Amino acid sequence: MDTVSILIAFGLYLGFMVYLGWRYSKKTTTSSDFFLGGRQVGPWMTALSAEASDMSGWLLMGLPGVAYLGGMTDAFWTAIGLILGTYFNWLLVAKRLRKFSIHCNDSITIPEYFTNRFKDESHILSAVAVIIILVFFTVYTASGFVAVAKLFNSVFHLPYMIALVLGIVAILAYTLLGGYLAVCATDFVQGTLMFFALVITGIVMIISLGGPVQAIEAVNKLGNGYLNPFASGNGYGAKAIISALAWGLGYFGMPHILVRFMGIRSNQDVKISRRIAMVWVVIAFIAALLVGAFGRIYLLPMILEGSASETVLIHSLVKIFPAFIAGIFLCGIMAAAMSTADSQLLVASSAFSRDIFKAFIKKDASEKLLLLVSRFCVAGVAVIAFFFALDPNSSVFSLVSYAWAGFGATFGPIILLSLFWRRITRNGALSGLIAGFITVVVWKVLSGGIFDIYEILPGFIVCLVITVIVSLLGKNKNPEVEAIYDEFITIKD
Repeated sequence: MDTVSILIAFGLYLGFMVYLGWRYSKKTTTSSDFFLGGRQVGPWMTALSAEASDMSGWLLMGLPGVAYLGGMTDAFWTAIGLILGTYFNWLLVAKRLRKFSIHCNDSITIPEYFTNRFKDESHILSAVAVIIILVFFTVYTASGFVAVAKLFNSVFHLPYMIALVLGIVAILAYTLLGGYLAVCATDFVQGTLMFFALVITGIVMIISLGGPVQAIEAVNKLGNGYLNPFASGNGYGAKAIISALAWGLGYFGMPHILVRFMGIRSNQDVKISRRIAMVWVVIAFIAALLVGAFGRIYLLPMILEGSASETVLIHSLVKIFPAFIAGIFLCGIMAAAMSTADSQLLVASSAFSRDIFKAFIKKDASEKLLLLVSRFCVAGVAVIAFFFALDPNSSVFSLVSYAWAGFGATFGPIILLSLFWRRITRNGALSGLIAGFITVVVWKVLSGGIFDIYEILPGFIVCLVITVIVSLLGKNKNPEVEAIYDEFITIKD
């Protein structure tokens, strides 16, 4: 393998990403610019940046790895759940959240939206939301660091620690410079690169194996219904299918995706973005599943075991393409991890600077000071995530699944109820956040029987039920909260 050619491709790619960060830093003068791009991002950039930041390293590493090890049973149903979740999130949440966040004192962050939506002058609700964001985004960001480190380690045979540090430095370079606009611009490029890396690799694999029929026959020889999503030979049953489909619930609570809805240029652009996003998602998922499944045969005699299965795309790219072209597509894997990590770092920093620092520490903080605090927070979260990512045997898929459950089960029900139910209260939302958080954390450490169901589902249900009950039973309700909703539903697009 010509590592020099691959290194040149990586260098060009990273240089371009940093250039975009520098370019957009000139357009970033206020905290609104840094966190939402002044709400002036178009439909194409919104759609691709949303999906690129959503999918992260697990689409190019985690999901193909699951398909490589166990076939279509788990991977297929997870993909179906995520496709449905993507569609309903764009359909139900995108337009309403953009309108409502503007209506609620032009809220810039999700915690700030909660504060204004529920007239929470104590800022307790936003503080709890920020804590949840910092906890789960640290884990989520660590998954991106692990993905980049595994890439550098597999391709350049660098020690894992050095590979990890290089990945973190690359991500921080442009996130600290340009904020939201830089993240969206780089995510647009990264989303395009991820898409073609998966699709072209899947097509070449099928052709190399003799065509679709021959490829399917070869994989089916592995036995146990490897390509059959309904196969039960490996003990895959109803609980596992329900758990996989439940991944779709996570979308309603993902702050780094929700802010894309808040930052889009107009409500009319939402429909365009939804169509672009759905085409991207469906094709990308199909390609990821094919790469994982057919990679089992294509890479023989190489056999990947355990967490090494998540490098199936890396080894396939190196085998298929000349070094420099392989390097360009390998950047797609780095792009997947970077596009999510940068978004998460940005959301975490915005939540801390506006909803903790400005709300509790320095209420008269200037825009310049908020930008400075935000950039320090980005670096701080990255340092903590670095320690989570130190284990080279860490699974990208496992790290993502835990963080995904945490956000989906805490923010998801609150976002939906705040947009569609006028009677939700501050105390109801606060109780739901805490109940959902506790349920996910406790459920994660238990096992056996009902506890084998993915923690996002019980957490989502508990949060939803507690929020509704506390809201209905609450005394001394704030009439302004219902008035805000009544005013909102009269606003035309």
